Amino acid sequence: MAMGVTRLGDTAAMAFGQQSGPPASGRQVQELLALLQAAGHSDFRDARGPMGFTQRQAAGKFTRDEVAAFIEQLQEEGDARGPEGAVTAPAVRLSATEQALRALPSERLAAELQRRGWVVMEP
Repeated sequence: MAMGVTRLGDTAAMAFGQQSGPPASGRQVQELLALLQAAGHSDFRDARGPMGFTQRQAAGKFTRDEVAAFIEQLQEEGDARGPEGAVTAPAVRLSATEQALRALPSERLAAELQRRGWVVMEP
């Protein structure tokens, strides 16, 4: 079988971290970086966790399709900005325990912490 040709049902081997498509243009990468900075990230590595970037993407290496999807995602989030242009915080899902703790009056929570040996003071 010739090199680079696969049989039906076989998949071509891809090196770890290798892009699976044509690389993004420099303009696209700069546009993505500008959108990330507008969203409060300093660079691709800083945005790795919140954006779900792979290690390769955190190094600034994207395919055209990847960068287009991230740009679209950030633009949609930009449309969700408040009237003054401030980015609204994404809805955070709280666990049942966190919800119960937030529902407790501050005095009761402070009393329980003191009972357990904590030092509690008002901010």
